[in-house]
Amino acid sequence: MNADNPALIENAGTIDDHAQNHPPIRLIFSALLLVMLLAALDQTIVSTALPTIVSDLGGLESLSWVVTSYLLASTIVVPLYGKFGDLFGRKIVLQAAIVLFLLGSALCGVAQNMTQLVILRAIQGLGGGGLMVVTMAAIGDIIPPADRGRYQGMFGGVFGLATVVGPLIGGFLVEHLSWRWIFYINLPLGIIALLVIGTAFKPHIVRVKHQIDYMGAAFLASALTCIILFTSQGGTILPWSSPQLWFTLALGLLSIGGFIYEERLAAEPIIPLELFRQRTFVLSSLIGFIVGMSLFGSVTFLPLYLQVVKNSTPSEAGMQLLPLMGGLLTTSIIGGQIISKIGRYRYFPIVGTFLACIGMLLLASMDNTTPIHVMYLYMGLLGAGLGMVMQVLVLAVQNSVPFKHMGVATSGAMMFRSIGGSIGVAAFGALFTQGLHTRLAALIPAGTELPQTFGPATVHHLPAALRDDYLQAFGGALSTVYIIAGCLIALAFALAWLFEDIPLLKKARS
Repeated sequence: MNADNPALIENAGTIDDHAQNHPPIRLIFSALLLVMLLAALDQTIVSTALPTIVSDLGGLESLSWVVTSYLLASTIVVPLYGKFGDLFGRKIVLQAAIVLFLLGSALCGVAQNMTQLVILRAIQGLGGGGLMVVTMAAIGDIIPPADRGRYQGMFGGVFGLATVVGPLIGGFLVEHLSWRWIFYINLPLGIIALLVIGTAFKPHIVRVKHQIDYMGAAFLASALTCIILFTSQGGTILPWSSPQLWFTLALGLLSIGGFIYEERLAAEPIIPLELFRQRTFVLSSLIGFIVGMSLFGSVTFLPLYLQVVKNSTPSEAGMQLLPLMGGLLTTSIIGGQIISKIGRYRYFPIVGTFLACIGMLLLASMDNTTPIHVMYLYMGLLGAGLGMVMQVLVLAVQNSVPFKHMGVATSGAMMFRSIGGSIGVAAFGALFTQGLHTRLAALIPAGTELPQTFGPATVHHLPAALRDDYLQAFGGALSTVYIIAGCLIALAFALAWLFEDIPLLKKARS
């Protein structure tokens, strides 16, 4: 136990310690699984409903921002939640995150236009950013690294389960109730999670004086916002020659410099710069960034592809994502079990990034005539690869850092994945929209009047010739997205070979 920091008294200990002084580990773990389920369900339920939301509230060009606003807000606060968890204790920070998430969910359900929804999704993201990172850090507190692979594999399984049932629930709610219920459904689940956390998680808390690096948080928020605006607006809302666009990028780069400078001076930095001297942390952050960028930036369009090109209903689109989620679920659980038995993890991200790269490039080869069963195979391969990477990166970081940095190291690694996701959704969304408009301009005669929105229902009511041209342009734009995503994951595959295979510890670091 680290006696130098009383705030760590809450979190230190092993399974045996907690078994004697706290509620059973299984009860605490079940509570944390419920929180993970809440966070994962929100992401997967929304994805299936996006086409309907866009058709109801706005145009296709707003699609990526419904996702980007949530990811951006959650990314900004991830390192803060990690630090707050280390300083004030996981329980109170996790409860605060759940309450804020539920408030945002309720407000999203009453949004009247796309601008409101984007803003309210950001509020929801401010809470959502804490759900996964605090939960993962709490597992790092109570489970030794040697056993953590099995437990984190179960977390991956819950995420996989959410990705299976989320699209199904989302599709059902959209068809039979309203897309607004994809946000309302979070409320009963969140209340249950609050009650279980309040009952099962009873840490010993010692109050100490803290210094929070708010200036570092401000620099980080400024940097991320500017970079997201640059990637999402370049070539779409603003031309690449726009001075405003390049001023935004310059401001973002200056903010990155300010963040690094502030972290060197801060008494309790958001991300201690000493972490970047650790090879495992740096590699996990880089690979997480690339995988997050490729995953969120490309998979966001799969439900839209299924509904627009394959004429699937929202419920059918959810069912058709099962191979992707099933592959992720299977390899995550099995991989966690194997890692716990052999005590090593290096080859899992290597094999996982290789499979994900192949799956992404195969998805890029699809056209409007590709049979759906072939698409299932491609999605299953992609999911299997991702399941071998996502949880292992967090496990590797937690196994390599001192206990005092457990929270900030976990949040730091997850932050880079979230940053990648935010940039990926914005950049790939802009790339897809620009590619679609360019192809439509080449295929459709000048002066042809097109509808203002391109939801699935609108597309299928177009005249036959115009509809065929649109679907051809849609497929071509999506193929470009997957080619770039596949190339990015190939870079992650190369980086994965640099991992050191550090044996998993039998007890938590102190």
